[in-house]
Amino acid sequence: MNFDKITHTRRKSSVAIIGGGPAGLMAAEVLSLADVKVNLYDAMPSVGRKFLMAGKGGMNITHAEDFDVFLSRYGNRRPAIEPILTDFTPGNVRQWLQALGISSFVGSSGRVFPDDMKAAPLLRRWLQRLRGAGVGFHVRHQWTGWRDDTNLLCFATPQGLIEVEADAVILALGGGSWPKLGSTGAWLPLLQAQGITVAPLKPANCGFDCQWSEHFQERFAGHAIKSVGLDFTDLKSVAFAKRGEIMVTQQGLEGGLLYTASAALRDIIADQGHATIRLDLAPDRSLAWLTNALSLPRGKLSLANMLRKRAGIEGVKAALLREALNPDDFAAPNKLAANIKALPIKLLAARPLAEAISTAGGVTFEALDGQLMSTVKPGLFCAGEMLDWEAPTGGYLLSFCLASGRAAGLGALAWLQQCPHG
Repeated sequence: MNFDKITHTRRKSSVAIIGGGPAGLMAAEVLSLADVKVNLYDAMPSVGRKFLMAGKGGMNITHAEDFDVFLSRYGNRRPAIEPILTDFTPGNVRQWLQALGISSFVGSSGRVFPDDMKAAPLLRRWLQRLRGAGVGFHVRHQWTGWRDDTNLLCFATPQGLIEVEADAVILALGGGSWPKLGSTGAWLPLLQAQGITVAPLKPANCGFDCQWSEHFQERFAGHAIKSVGLDFTDLKSVAFAKRGEIMVTQQGLEGGLLYTASAALRDIIADQGHATIRLDLAPDRSLAWLTNALSLPRGKLSLANMLRKRAGIEGVKAALLREALNPDDFAAPNKLAANIKALPIKLLAARPLAEAISTAGGVTFEALDGQLMSTVKPGLFCAGEMLDWEAPTGGYLLSFCLASGRAAGLGALAWLQQCPHG
């Protein structure tokens, strides 16, 4: 035999990605483009389920505001997150969308949406491209950890338990919100058993409990309080004051304006047992104007008609006043006007983690290196919502999930090149 004619080829490196959300899919894209064999595993019957749910009201994928302002939305985790987002900016997200054949536009609030506002077409094109690049998808594969002290990955499947070997592993398992879509947080003890530091999961972008009367619950749950101001002071004595919309629920309050403040309010409740917010029910009117209008003789006007005609307070806003104030407060124009401008509402608790839009807590950045690889388990990378960070809604969540998935994919690629296997 002529050995000179035999070509010896090294086995293609393989990476197992566990979790089929945007972070896991982006990691798969990075690695498949580098000719790495990628197998993606997900416990659900299909991938991208929370991604599709997030797009039901319009697929807000990133935000087009000034980049420094954009970075500020990540709070005290900005130092760790900034390098990752600098490598995959909101502008890069839009370019990535365009490469998928999907144009995007910037809404009046600065939020970025695909032209058709839908998540499903985006996900279909993305999966088609990944399959074309050779990514293998394995659904109904519930990761249960490693076998004993080995690096063999264990999965529970409809066909029974299986073991998988890979040269590197990327975990993109999500947090603990919306568990019915796959983010159960079941991975926490698996990583803690490996000595990886994990901060407890907490609800983020969540609603809060209030103590409503039975009448208020039955009559006004589901009603939006539109054009309302919200203010409070956080634990660091920093004032919060914004205007937007809040929704009344059976249990309390939720909605975009409250989500923006949810991290600070959650921390106040943890520290003090409750948090008190102040609602401005007439943000377009000054206190002096309201006081003057409410001091005029009522004549034959009922209290309800007087509030509606003179202060623009009716419906759920009027009911909220009645819910929070004593009857005597309505007889004093100064006190009534002051409460319309700053109605105190006590928040008793954050809603459960399973109801939250997103999760705070998770694998700490201190447990990872700059490429999102575990410092105690080389070759293991983490990305997405399972990391210890939080941000408000508005494209910030999805933008960092994509960017961190890309960073983990690049980190795994660098690891494979530095420590070749096969």
